[in-house]
Amino acid sequence: MAVRIVLNDQRSWYTNLDVISGKVILSLPRRDTITAITVKLEGESRTRLVGDVPIAISAMGRRTHDEMVETEFHKVLYKVLTLLPTKDVPPTTTGVYTIEAGVHEFPFQVKLPFNNSCVDAESTYVTLAGRQVQTLGNRERHVRKTLPPSLQMVHDQAIIRYYIKATVQRPAFYKENFRSLLRLIGHQEVSFPFFPIEPPRPPVPTPQQQRSETYSRNAHVFAPIAKSRGLFERKPVAGPDVSSLLPPNVCIDGRLPDPPIITCNQPLPLKVMITKLNESSAALYLQLLQIELVAKTRLRAHHLLIDNLTSTVIISKSNMQTRLLESNKLMQIDQGHWSTIHLPNNVAPSFETCNISRSYELRIKVGLQHGVDDHVFPELGVVTLFMSVQVFSGIAPPQALLQAMASHSPPRKPPRPHVTSSVSSGPHVTSTAATSNLSPHPFNAGAAIPFPSQAPQQFQTGQTHPEGPFPDEAPPSYEEALAEGIAPVDGPRGVYSQGQEAGNGGNAPGEGGKAG
Repeated sequence: MAVRIVLNDQRSWYTNLDVISGKVILSLPRRDTITAITVKLEGESRTRLVGDVPIAISAMGRRTHDEMVETEFHKVLYKVLTLLPTKDVPPTTTGVYTIEAGVHEFPFQVKLPFNNSCVDAESTYVTLAGRQVQTLGNRERHVRKTLPPSLQMVHDQAIIRYYIKATVQRPAFYKENFRSLLRLIGHQEVSFPFFPIEPPRPPVPTPQQQRSETYSRNAHVFAPIAKSRGLFERKPVAGPDVSSLLPPNVCIDGRLPDPPIITCNQPLPLKVMITKLNESSAALYLQLLQIELVAKTRLRAHHLLIDNLTSTVIISKSNMQTRLLESNKLMQIDQGHWSTIHLPNNVAPSFETCNISRSYELRIKVGLQHGVDDHVFPELGVVTLFMSVQVFSGIAPPQALLQAMASHSPPRKPPRPHVTSSVSSGPHVTSTAATSNLSPHPFNAGAAIPFPSQAPQQFQTGQTHPEGPFPDEAPPSYEEALAEGIAPVDGPRGVYSQGQEAGNGGNAPGEGGKAG
């Protein structure tokens, strides 16, 4: 028996609201029996960190430590499609279907949601390299936000991946269940990453309106020019008389539209302004300019917390010797230095999951010199600006969805009832969008399998799924409920790539840990 998944429209990457359709191809060399065929669309967010844990105290009072591996695992996406049985092909009295030898196809389609659906999981223990590792779901750490982008860091320190999986279950306990795994996002060699739709942006102001800006500001005071020479100083060269020149006192601003948003595959909407704070007549020269985007990835594995920093240099220039034009003590660095440079296509948008979060900071370094009459003094004043920014994917949500959200107000959440005892709920599975005309009797190989004419079947509470227990599907969010009838994104789609990321493995204050 062999199981394959073939997608109808394989894309270089997927996003929210995309419909993934394809078929499960089952190849049988001889007649066989099965009990169920399922397709799962899953997303995982996993961290693996190593920390030092004290295990004993010697007679001299010294502590001995041992390394402990902590792994935290969350299911950010979990959808199950049941291809067999369905309403068109109901379960048999024995729960077994006999299939003739040949190649059989089972179509399916599934829509990627907006938000993650992380649920609580019971504590489990696994053994890795002779060490016991605990994986635990914590209710307080679960977040419900937009699905995160695909991610993989070195040493498998952090992995976010999505995949689609088909399972054919056989009735006998000694027979193996056959699976076919097609990863959409995950390892480096896989070319199907996921990038989320960006949140709604603030409205663009009209020409009569003035859009607010967010800024970072820092000042610099140039040192006074020496009026006398020492004993061993060289004789000054011919030049202007600077004995009475007042050194400039400047203030440098980095400005971005409010809220500070930068977009993947697009240039920075940045302005760098320089203001003179005194009456100095000296001219200013731009000598150095560097802009870099610093990504801070916070990883958590239970009590271990690590901050990884990676940097992407957008522009770096030196020895520029560019004179800045002054107008009423105000100068602006030419935006042409960075307006033609787009953010690299491997920069992931900002996101947050239960155990992984990504935030960004823009660092702007400006080096200035001053002079008079084309005579530039050697002093170089370097000022660094820090600006916290959000990185958006650049995939705009469909206009129909924005209009639907604008015309409907979010429903109020009812108060949560007080629960005095724990109640276990059974599986709740969305059925398939396509089945076959299967019956308990053998059927001809290669026969066409039509889509069902009735609504998909759902397993009710208390029923057992053929593949065993699994987390319940989370209820749809407000955005997902409005997006049920919205078509996939039809606007421009950029080019994105996923690579293996590295980091410095710096620990957060008060927390200990290192990369596994």
